[in-house]
Amino acid sequence: MRILIVEDEKQICSFLKSSLEEKCFGVDIAEDGERGSFLARTANYDLMILDNVLPKKTGLEVCREVRDKGRTVPILMLSVKSETATKVDLLNAGADDYLIKPFSLDELVARVNALLRRPAALEGDVIEIDDLVFHSANYTVSRSGQEIYLTRKECMLLAYLLRHRGFVVSRGMILEHVWNMDTDPFSNTIEAHISGLRRKIDAHGSKRLIHTVPGRGYKIDVLMR
Repeated sequence: MRILIVEDEKQICSFLKSSLEEKCFGVDIAEDGERGSFLARTANYDLMILDNVLPKKTGLEVCREVRDKGRTVPILMLSVKSETATKVDLLNAGADDYLIKPFSLDELVARVNALLRRPAALEGDVIEIDDLVFHSANYTVSRSGQEIYLTRKECMLLAYLLRHRGFVVSRGMILEHVWNMDTDPFSNTIEAHISGLRRKIDAHGSKRLIHTVPGRGYKIDVLMR
């Protein structure tokens, strides 16, 4: 899952980025409203964390521009202002939730997870396919009852495949939602991670789950032989 953070305070940016990456999110940063608005309108993010007071454009302006473009990305607003009128203005502009600074990391992560569950219509914190069990709350994976160690990026890749199980996801879709904007689109990092993930996942089960669809991408599914 890929998150855009629009925040001009470098310490908060750095803290949120490292904390969310530890939770297996991909994170991009914009340090002003103009850049944040551009990224949110032109790239596909699963969630946006948007500060209200920003250089060049306010969070309120960014929120309106994103919604006017027809983007439905969930937006979590951050602000030092707790007045009801401010909250109402931001929610009316299209924000999905509101968090007052200073905030606890636990509360922010809980709100992020709650917002991500809304559009995805997930089946709770546990996703199962065949004998594979994935716990999205703590990113643990097992197959046939045997726990499988995955790297952080492998966990993110598996989570994305599972949330689209039965459907083909293209290389471009994976690049947008699992990696960040600094990734070289011409590198073979996706193919290498798919290969490693397939080797770990399929080694512990009787059925192959991760499939390559030539010319289209990849999917996770139980195929009948």
